[in-house]
Order: sequence, then C-alpha cells, then structure tokens
Amino acid sequence: MSGEFYLRYYIGHKGKFGHEFLEFEFRPDGKLRYANNSNYKNDTMIRKEVYVHQPVIDELKRIVSDSEIMHEDDALWPPPDRVGRQELEIVIDDEHISFTTSKTGSLLDVNTSKDPEGLRTFYYLVQDLKCFVFSLISLHFKIKPIS
Repeated sequence: MSGEFYLRYYIGHKGKFGHEFLEFEFRPDGKLRYANNSNYKNDTMIRKEVYVHQPVIDELKRIVSDSEIMHEDDALWPPPDRVGRQELEIVIDDEHISFTTSKTGSLLDVNTSKDPEGLRTFYYLVQDLKCFVFSLISLHFKIKPIS
C-alpha cells in the first residue's frame, strides 16, 4: 500500500485540572507524534515522537480501510459538549475525512445516538487505533528499563 497517508486523533476536555487530552498523529513522513496531558495530581505532559517504517503505516492503513470509516458521516453524531470532544482526521490517497463528536463514555452512548451504526464504527476504530499507538509507544520507549 502506497500513497499519501495522514491520521490524527484527539480526545480532551477543559476542566478543573486544566486542558487534559490525549492526541496522536501519523504524518506522511512516517513520524508518529504522541502527547498525553493529564494535570491530575500535578502530572506533567508526556510527549513522544518516533519514526515508523512503511509496514507499520501499511498496517495502520489496513485497519482504517477495514473499518470502513471513510464511508461514514458525523452529521448525526453528538456534538462536542462540556464533557469533552473527540476529533479524527484521516487522509488516504485522495480521500480526506474529518470527524468531530463528544466523548463516548460507553457503548450505551453509541447505541442511543441518532446514528448508532456510524458511531459504532468510529468507536471501535478509535479503540483499535489507541491499542496500536500504545503498543508502538511502549515497544519503542521502555517506561521502566531493566537494569
């Protein structure tokens, strides 16, 4: 799989601990940027950057393609609110799509929405993307190195 590819995901809110968010981005040059800002108990922002090879990008493209998210529309999804917002932007070759919705607490939120099928596609894709990114980050950066 070749061609242009870009993916960015953001979930966050502004609350009593300030702007708390999780964001990751895969750039066309293969750079994965990851940021996690939780001010809870004075935590500091975690930022990681790493370059990934083409097979990793190909697998990411396959996950996105298999999800069929590029056929969805967020017009009926819950808009961002005081609880927070989620954003997903994807570019694959000549297709570009961008979604914005509120935070999804559980599948109950998905099932009671005006577009449960579309939002379910988004929900499961986001779960897969988070697992993928967390695996890459933990593989590349040893949190607790073995001495």
